[in-house]
Amino acid sequence: MFEKILNRSQFYLAFFGPRKPEPGTIFLRQNRVYILPTRPGLAFAVALGVMLIGSINYNLSLGYILTFLLASMGLVAILHTFRNLAHLSITPGRAEPVFAGEIVWFELFVENRSTYERCSIVFRHEGKATQCDVTSARDTTVSIAVAAPRRGWLSPRRITIETRFPVGLLRAWSYIQPDMHCLVYPKPDEGQLPLPEPSGGAGEKRVSSGGSDDFAGLRAYQPSDSPRHIHWKAAARGQGLQTKVFSGRAAAELWLDWDELPAGLDLESRLSSLTRWVLSADQEGLRYGLRLPGVERQPDAGVAHRLACLRELALYEPGEAGAD
Repeated sequence: MFEKILNRSQFYLAFFGPRKPEPGTIFLRQNRVYILPTRPGLAFAVALGVMLIGSINYNLSLGYILTFLLASMGLVAILHTFRNLAHLSITPGRAEPVFAGEIVWFELFVENRSTYERCSIVFRHEGKATQCDVTSARDTTVSIAVAAPRRGWLSPRRITIETRFPVGLLRAWSYIQPDMHCLVYPKPDEGQLPLPEPSGGAGEKRVSSGGSDDFAGLRAYQPSDSPRHIHWKAAARGQGLQTKVFSGRAAAELWLDWDELPAGLDLESRLSSLTRWVLSADQEGLRYGLRLPGVERQPDAGVAHRLACLRELALYEPGEAGAD
């Protein structure tokens, strides 16, 4: 008895269980496409059976003609429904990082290498459907919406591709699991904790830097400089890219430190607060560093530094960080 249950569970996992992600372009071969009649298709088959029985019972020649004509149309529909889905190529695209609680849009490029158009192709994922048409020898882009409930890496898992073209009597479908991942950042908190006070170290704190209080002059542009501080008028006059230098609060060294958060916060609340601090510091054009247990990023500014800090927060694991 136990062996029978085990064999059934293995059979279920083999055909319906989770599959490994498929890297690269996914080609829908004929053996990957399944086809079965829909409810209208079953009703159509029952109606044909009734018509055939009536024609035999009453010896109706026109009844035979109509029955076999409709049956032949049903057989042709099987071919067109199956052909509408087979031999499509699906290539994974990009997925922009989002914050936890938002929607991730996974891009799929659907390529039709045949000489006929593919109509009413439907992509289903977690109960949501996206429909597209693919013209002959062309490709199109389909965006799959996936909810991002928590930080870290997110993959779309299994996606169902189906079609009921041309008459809806049959449903052809296939399963794909593209090798796609999207980075989900921690959800920023409501901003109840203000940014920590910067520390300038030894000497005078009010030193020229990339702050945003008082204008102190111009210097040569650096890739990490905020676009808001570029002297665009000078660039328009052909004087090259120069950055406005300010003095004030940001002239000191700003550290976003894990240990400066209240002791009662849990892991996710701390990461949410640090995410808010990173976004606020970047919005103000400050040079800031990030300190986590086992992780430290030196003060810098710009888009690349902001994305690097958000990535550290999204993938932070206390045990792994401490081990490093």
